[in-house]
Amino acid sequence: MNKLLDGICIIDFSHRLPGPLGMNILGDLGAKVIKLEDSIFKDAFCDGSFSEFDDSFVDWYENLNNNKTIIRLPFKEKDSIKKIHTYIRESDGILMTLPNKVREFLELTDEKLKEISPQLAVIEMGSSTIHNQAMHDLNAMALTGMLSLYVQDKESDILAPPFLPISGILFGQQLATQLLAAIIQSRTNKSFVKTTAYLFDTAQQTCSPLWSQKMRESKRVKFLHNGAYPCYSLYRTKDNHYLGVAAVEEKFWLEFVKEFQIELPASERFKTSSDCFMLVANRIKNLTLKEAKNKIEGKNICVSAIEKIN
Repeated sequence: MNKLLDGICIIDFSHRLPGPLGMNILGDLGAKVIKLEDSIFKDAFCDGSFSEFDDSFVDWYENLNNNKTIIRLPFKEKDSIKKIHTYIRESDGILMTLPNKVREFLELTDEKLKEISPQLAVIEMGSSTIHNQAMHDLNAMALTGMLSLYVQDKESDILAPPFLPISGILFGQQLATQLLAAIIQSRTNKSFVKTTAYLFDTAQQTCSPLWSQKMRESKRVKFLHNGAYPCYSLYRTKDNHYLGVAAVEEKFWLEFVKEFQIELPASERFKTSSDCFMLVANRIKNLTLKEAKNKIEGKNICVSAIEKIN
């Protein structure tokens, strides 16, 4: 990836997912990212509650911070104040997530930051501008209404949430974008710039246009991307794996049905009847994943193998 942000320095005080992801994005673009952690209260993904009950978070920590310089200092000791101020003085932007008491002790209030570096961009993280409550990814997606689409055709008493924390991922992207915008404004105006990004607001702004109020009022719940049409769905193979079919365009569909010997013309690929789905499903469930792979190898038809982890 081109190092477009070479020469930019970011201080990352954040923990867990959105902040580290966002600052890692800036690091991938060439920014120098320094992650400052308390040597006692480290990132919960590598030390603490999250890492204790699920070791996958340790892997997340490593991947979300793999291009940063990680420095751990005892935040409760006065000797750390001067060191932290030195890092900030040489930076262009800060992702600030420290509690107010810690900020005050380390002399990192907005007023102090302006004294340390008059030309600086600072971004903070919030939950929502309209909901007065703490929230995780699942809460944000529920409040946007988007999880209504996920549960629509399910009847189980217990549902596993979607694996990927979509709101958190979107929030990380927003943090990167918003901090970069603040840095540009800070440099342009030669001033101190403070901004806040919000988890719910980011999810709402990003997802709502894709399931508009008009669509919700009409009770429209099935679309191309959640399996409304035979040309875009997941089909089980004979050996209990799946094939991801996304042959939406006519040229891809014609090649797909030709290779898999399915009698379903292009005009039928957007039919919602179960008969059309079953024609595709019945053919694919008679093939092993290996046999299906052989049919799609070297073919540009937007069909991909999905292997279950056994």
